[in-house]
Amino acid sequence: CKLFEAKWRKDDHQLIFTIRADRFLRNMVRAIVGTLMDVGLKKTSLEELKQIIVATDRQASGTSVPACGLYLTDVVYPE
Repeated sequence: CKLFEAKWRKDDHQLIFTIRADRFLRNMVRAIVGTLMDVGLKKTSLEELKQIIVATDRQASGTSVPACGLYLTDVVYPE
């Protein structure tokens, strides 16, 4: 999968995560959000995050977050 964008923003009392890619695997976004939350909560260091990305092993990432609160908002197809 090619990720084009992954970012967090704060909106009032909410954290909003936006991700864009050419495709998504099952539970991929839930695993990414869970892993990034571990970084934010200091359960995972930035160095460990780099190792998780390089490992390309789903078992190395954090716990998947529940699906509630995650929404698909747009699908764009190539012309």
